[in-house]
Amino acid sequence: MKHVTRLTIVLMLAGLCTAPLLAADVPTKRKPNVIFVMTDDQGYKDVHALGHPYIITPNLDRLWAQSVRALDYHVRPTCSPTRAAIMSGRAPMRSGIWHTIMGRSLMRGEEVTLAETFKAGGYVTGMFGKWHLGDNYPMRPQDQGFDVVVQHKGGGVTQGPDYYGNDYFDDHYIRNGEAEPFTGFCTDIWFDEAMKFAEANRDRPFFAYLATNAPHHPWNVAPEYEKPYLDMGVAKTASPYYALITNIDDNMGRLMQRLDELGLADNTILIFTSDNGPAGGWPLHGDKNTKPLPNFTADMTGAKGSCYEGGHRVPLFVRWPAGGLGGEGKGRDFGQVVADIDILPTLADLCGVTRPDGPPLDGVSFAPALHGDAQPILNERYHVIQSQRHPMPEKDTRTVVLRGTWRLVLNMKDKGSVELFDVSNDRRESDDVADRYPERVRDMLAAYDRWWDSQKPMFTRYSRIALGAPQEPVTRLMSHDWLTTEINDCVWHQDGVKNGQMGNGPWAVNVERPGRYTFELRRWPSEHPGPIEADRVRLKVGDVEAVVDCDPTAESVSITLDLQSGPAMVQSWLRIPNRKNAERGAYYVYISRVND
Repeated sequence: MKHVTRLTIVLMLAGLCTAPLLAADVPTKRKPNVIFVMTDDQGYKDVHALGHPYIITPNLDRLWAQSVRALDYHVRPTCSPTRAAIMSGRAPMRSGIWHTIMGRSLMRGEEVTLAETFKAGGYVTGMFGKWHLGDNYPMRPQDQGFDVVVQHKGGGVTQGPDYYGNDYFDDHYIRNGEAEPFTGFCTDIWFDEAMKFAEANRDRPFFAYLATNAPHHPWNVAPEYEKPYLDMGVAKTASPYYALITNIDDNMGRLMQRLDELGLADNTILIFTSDNGPAGGWPLHGDKNTKPLPNFTADMTGAKGSCYEGGHRVPLFVRWPAGGLGGEGKGRDFGQVVADIDILPTLADLCGVTRPDGPPLDGVSFAPALHGDAQPILNERYHVIQSQRHPMPEKDTRTVVLRGTWRLVLNMKDKGSVELFDVSNDRRESDDVADRYPERVRDMLAAYDRWWDSQKPMFTRYSRIALGAPQEPVTRLMSHDWLTTEINDCVWHQDGVKNGQMGNGPWAVNVERPGRYTFELRRWPSEHPGPIEADRVRLKVGDVEAVVDCDPTAESVSITLDLQSGPAMVQSWLRIPNRKNAERGAYYVYISRVND
């Protein structure tokens, strides 16, 4: 506990005094199970119970009716930062994460995660679906506390690190580090595997992290799910997005039914949420207006990527009947401002587990608020959210500072403005009151400056991929994680690989052990072989460099180098004759230590 903030300790003690039904007081045979379900790009209003006029979500509506619901829960405007905040309980920049590609979506292995916290508390842990916090040791889910892992790689099915050719149907996914063929639709598979995990561990406490890649683009979905929306007159610009959410809803119904059948529903903390604001659902009737309509974002401005309310306020449902949180006929709302960084301390509090020593938390437990306590500190603290999609974070831009109902939005680079809104009567953030409350603006700007100064030392620290670690005998690097200075130079999607997109950048690595290493450079991944297309290859690892000529029709080129241990940058250059000898990096590099 020595690294937990004094404020967190005070809140935890207060919670034990004020909340009569925390884990220690619940008359159950064992600690509660936890199933944390998080969808990808589903907005606040993309649940029928929250007011969407078209979307079909009867099972989520039922869970909503049975849950304690957060009215003011906030995440990051894009996915990797949210996932890092939830896993670590810390501002994602501290972990090296502020983007979703370009080497800035990799969570450093030193973070103490939710899974490690539950594992230390005697839980068995499972992760199913989307990770997007690093595909190599020491950043993989199995390196970060998960006993059972079934996942896709990268930021989504069809992205560059994912198994080549996946398309949501009958794909190859990764089970505990090894590719395996699966039959069925991706979301169905994640839920199937999570339910098998729950059944296999029904006699011991378990923590399951079920993170779907849907309804993230591409909107591949079975026609039978899309047809009801097309029949309503919803255009193809919105119908597949809604269809993916209805499929998620069906799976939530299957999960809840299975928990009932296994006798686990009463003592399972079932959580439903999303990772950022919506990325679809408009234009509803196929018109040319591509902006999210306020009527479809709970009367909020903005969507995914935005620092206005619609970009970061998302649903959060929590059901735990045995712990006094919801149940049949017991759903209710709570209105305090809570955030992704609060999930770890809150779940640890509810389940009576202690986070192992590690970097200090930024979040606090809101368990007392779940149980009905006013917990005023939640609305008194300052909370900073940024949407930094740059090689390096930029101050005073794409940022919002929250305190209670106040939102200070900074867009100095994009709009040259500082805006202040009071969402208690202006959730749409249409009335900028900065001129009327200059003292509040100065106060919130000062809080932001303090926060920025606390984050700044992390900006130049790289999250390094390990080479030569016994835990990953063959390290596969992919261009998704190039540390480029321009987004167009980063080949992060399989479409870029397919089309031969030009680009290049280094990978940040750490050579774990000195020795001789073989680097196999490829233009296509090993599961989808094809010609390298280069007649000359140059490879540089730290200060060690090699240049070799090659046959453009060969599948790969192998180079062996003697390396010392320690941090280094890896970069390759492939000269492409049919591109007028222009150079691009190898999209895939497979590295193994020869001495092994």
